[in-house]
Amino acid sequence: MTQSTFRFSIDRGGTFTDVYAEVPGKPEFRVVKLLSEDPQNYPDAPREGIRRILEEVTGKAFPKESFSAAAVEWIRMGTTVATNALLERKGARTALVITQGFRDLLQIGNQTRPKLFDLEIRKLDLLYEQVIEVEERVRLLQKKEAEGNREKAEDTRLEIIEGTTGEQFVVLAKPDLDVIRPKLQGVYDSGIRALAVVFTHAYAVPDHEQWLGELAREIGFTQISLSHEVMPMVKMVARGDTTTVDAYLTPHIRNYLDSFRAGFSDGLESSQLLFMQSDGGLTGADHFKGSNAILSGPAGGVVGYARTTSIKNFNRQLPIIGFDMGGTSTDVSRYGTDYELTHETETAGVRIQAPQMH
Repeated sequence: MTQSTFRFSIDRGGTFTDVYAEVPGKPEFRVVKLLSEDPQNYPDAPREGIRRILEEVTGKAFPKESFSAAAVEWIRMGTTVATNALLERKGARTALVITQGFRDLLQIGNQTRPKLFDLEIRKLDLLYEQVIEVEERVRLLQKKEAEGNREKAEDTRLEIIEGTTGEQFVVLAKPDLDVIRPKLQGVYDSGIRALAVVFTHAYAVPDHEQWLGELAREIGFTQISLSHEVMPMVKMVARGDTTTVDAYLTPHIRNYLDSFRAGFSDGLESSQLLFMQSDGGLTGADHFKGSNAILSGPAGGVVGYARTTSIKNFNRQLPIIGFDMGGTSTDVSRYGTDYELTHETETAGVRIQAPQMH
């Protein structure tokens, strides 16, 4: 069946943006390369690339400020918006809500010293401005002590529950929302709208985080990242860092998406908008968030050359080395026969526990 609408694939880098378009009704394509930031000539580089190609192919005028995307079937984009915001520390103002006694946990980290003999250690700025400690605590029960502790719990009226992992936990303290409310209100009044909530065993007992999230929404916070939703894993440091990254970057991504959509008079209602994630997969714009966007641009490059140099097309036997050189940075990668993923990395001094190209 003949294609009747345009299809756009876009790589938005830190310096340049490349727009590739499949032209409807013809076995050909168009490519536009332009500066990612040129506010004197256009408000948004990907949208400007789309506009230029539509004008060139259709011969019709499309205004720079806003135009219809009725002729666009889908847009797929890899972007370094999140990466650059993390590197330059230009994300949203964020507060950390954490179990009492762990306020310095993410700052201390895992105590690794990658530059053991460096005489001048420079620590990057934290992603969060304020910390609220919450008196909540659950403790994991070992199998051997579970039954004995259940009897003890009945005597002391402690609550024993089964976590989502099937393990037994004793609830030592539940968060007092009446105590927490004025603290959250103070953070909100200071202008902060993003929260990262990290409780010790939330990966298996998410109730306490959920209660706090509901309270934060009542107060008016617009970005609430709960660790059991962002990355429900045991390791609290990596889970906490990933949740903080999500809270810090997601509003920045949302602002970019809103700005991008606003440039289309129809809001892209009839066009599919997908973004490349750090693991090399595509996701809808509404699900594109900070914790899975760090390597959006580089991952797209790996998928691109892996597909275009496939064994099926070239009957090759050896791995391929990819060299993705942009105006801001260069990414070097290797592809054998499968994509290699890692689930814990460090980017810009921040540990991230999420699937990423490795």
